[in-house]
Amino acid sequence: MRPPRRPSDGQIWARRVVALVALLLVLGGLGGAVWWAVPHVRKESAPPPPPPPPPPPKPFRIIFPEGFTRAQMTDRVGSVKKIAERKRGRKVVLNPRGYAAATRRGTVTCFTPKARPDLEGFLFPATYDFLRTTTPRQLADDQLETFCENWAKLDLAYAKTKNLTPYDVLIIASMVERETQAPSERPLVAAVIYNRLKERMPLGIDATLRYGLHIPPTESIRQSQLESSSPYNTRNRAGLPPTPIANPGLASLQAAANPARVRYLFFVRKPDKVHHFFTASASEFNRYACAHGYGCG
Repeated sequence: MRPPRRPSDGQIWARRVVALVALLLVLGGLGGAVWWAVPHVRKESAPPPPPPPPPPPKPFRIIFPEGFTRAQMTDRVGSVKKIAERKRGRKVVLNPRGYAAATRRGTVTCFTPKARPDLEGFLFPATYDFLRTTTPRQLADDQLETFCENWAKLDLAYAKTKNLTPYDVLIIASMVERETQAPSERPLVAAVIYNRLKERMPLGIDATLRYGLHIPPTESIRQSQLESSSPYNTRNRAGLPPTPIANPGLASLQAAANPARVRYLFFVRKPDKVHHFFTASASEFNRYACAHGYGCG
């Protein structure tokens, strides 16, 4: 047998060129496939992030000062509603009629019994935010929840030793709130109330009569009103009024739960219309009142 003929150098070179071209074609196809597939894989495994959510709506704000009555809070709701609607140009769900209904009676979880026929005193005065869609019931519930948060800070042990109930303490706190402007005098006014209750004396607090007979603070109390048989007339009736006369803040609640340990039985406003003169003596009280134009007798 003849040995195989060795290819010539030209044939070897031609075969190498053909092989190289074939290899380049194969590699080019694979590269194209990879180039096409990788972006698709990436798109499927990592989609573009969603757009950021819109900012939350800016809330409105309503301020209930300490010592406001339920009626005053209702008026404040009406005023704030008008301002909010004028500024935003849209209707606000919160309204005074609905608020008055929502705060007439309700459930106070930190009290016994929890169901209260009258919410005066329980509507905690503070600053509250609300949205356009906030209902009167939601605002009332926020106030009751805030009341319970602050009520939990009280120590009622001393009041209990004086046979006062938690509701009695709330009533006393409302009177303290309406009678004082100087913060330091809250425990002193509370002490006068405690001492007069112990002596079975009428409390003689005109703020209770104004509340019961709806006498504006700008009007003088007439003699016929002083002789009224209203249960809120603490001039001629011993004991506490039947309900709170305002919605007290934490400082007045604390003073009502822990009054000053003094023997004062009387107080009268000083000429500065802010502070009071306190005394345990009826004659000293009368002298001071006469000297400062409050009447002698």
